[in-house]
Amino acid sequence: MKKLELFEPAMCCATGVCGPAVDQDLLMVTAAFDALQGVATVEADRYNLSNNPDVFSERADILAAIKDDADAVLPITVVDGQIVKTGTYPTLDELSAYTGLVFVPADQSNGGCCGGNGCC
Repeated sequence: MKKLELFEPAMCCATGVCGPAVDQDLLMVTAAFDALQGVATVEADRYNLSNNPDVFSERADILAAIKDDADAVLPITVVDGQIVKTGTYPTLDELSAYTGLVFVPADQSNGGCCGGNGCC
């Protein structure tokens, strides 16, 4: 099973998809992680610094990465325990590579991902 983790900066709510000006990258990531919740072959978790500080403090690799400048490093994407991306959210292509599923923009399909794993 693939394990995908996203360590995000402090936000006003768990997903960051709130308020008057929603970040489109955040909206895409939220939709992708929601879709992954129904996939048996991938464990996908998101951690927000303001809502899950304990998870950050339990991870030496994450603490080391954010030590000098958390704003420049977060979000951090971790796949199977290895940091694979820092500073920006993963793209759909990157999520596809990390999970083995095929993610496409929602306006090009019936959902956020397709991979034969019951995700569509």
